[in-house]
Amino acid sequence: MFVDESGFQLLPALVKTWAPRGQTPILCTPLTWKHLSVIGGITREGNLYTWVLDHSVKGEDVVFFLRHLLRQIPGKVLVIWDGLPAHRSKRVQRFLSEEANGRLWLARLPAYAPDLNPIEALWSYLKQVELKNLCCHSLAQLRAQLRLAVERLRHKTHIILSCFQQQQCYL
Repeated sequence: MFVDESGFQLLPALVKTWAPRGQTPILCTPLTWKHLSVIGGITREGNLYTWVLDHSVKGEDVVFFLRHLLRQIPGKVLVIWDGLPAHRSKRVQRFLSEEANGRLWLARLPAYAPDLNPIEALWSYLKQVELKNLCCHSLAQLRAQLRLAVERLRHKTHIILSCFQQQQCYL
């Protein structure tokens, strides 16, 4: 399983649209940097696991997500992720030694290699396709729209699987 984190802001991801000449679309949104953080993981079978947070990802959030994965996936789990400081926290190390029971294996990607982590393409798909030009006025609205987008994506396993082929997911 490949795991990564991403942020989704109230500011819309602007994508080119078509409009009649002289009728430029106008997006009305509050100018704020408020955001949601998402921890997500994808498997070679096309499964998608996510958890949405109202704050930046911390070590205890990573532990919660790893516990969730171990409850959902039987057998041993190999997690491949980047070197986020929360991944290397003492809380995560304690979880591995005390609770993982040898079921969880961690592998770290090189320092900055987004092209090696297929879930990076999935974040791009969510932002550029599913949530393009979306204007939300509160984090609650953004959370609801993000939940709907993730649910739609879970039914499009061909898109999740295409992320492993090192192609843009939405092509």
